[in-house]
Amino acid sequence: MTSALDKPALRARIRAERDQFVAAHPPAITPPPQFLARLAHGLTIASYVPMPSEADPSPLARAAVERGCAIVLPHVARRSEPMRFLAWDSEADLIPGPYGLQQPHHESPVLAPDIILTPLIAFDSHLNRLGQGAGYYDRAFAQFPDAWRIGVAWSMQQVESLPADPWDVPLHAVVTERGWITPS
Repeated sequence: MTSALDKPALRARIRAERDQFVAAHPPAITPPPQFLARLAHGLTIASYVPMPSEADPSPLARAAVERGCAIVLPHVARRSEPMRFLAWDSEADLIPGPYGLQQPHHESPVLAPDIILTPLIAFDSHLNRLGQGAGYYDRAFAQFPDAWRIGVAWSMQQVESLPADPWDVPLHAVVTERGWITPS
């Protein structure tokens, strides 16, 4: 098992491998039936704008919009403040945020998500998640405990095991280019 002290090294290694994976054969996510079955008119789905080589959740967000769901995107002001989920229409311009994020304008309405599509660096078979390290999604999971947590990743991001800190909240499922993964 990887120790907590190895998280920065693991992040660096997986990012480099992910970059190579995407460059070698650009994969795509297809909404699996298990995800589509969770969608209902009126739900709020938190998506995100992917950073380079991150798995792109836009096919999942499009499927949600087609089923009458609202889309929100994360908005980060500064590290000391929690991430908020702000309403976003695909026609609305995004503004630059910290860490290279593209996010809705800060005056967009705040909505509580029913499903949170979550970027990640790595995940294991128990659906523990290794994120960027700032804890935004862990705090969001605590703030919205009833929201369904779905990681969006490439299959090569799955590792044998990850350390789980007391504040880490496992995912309910992960979607990759190969399909739907639930905890083992």
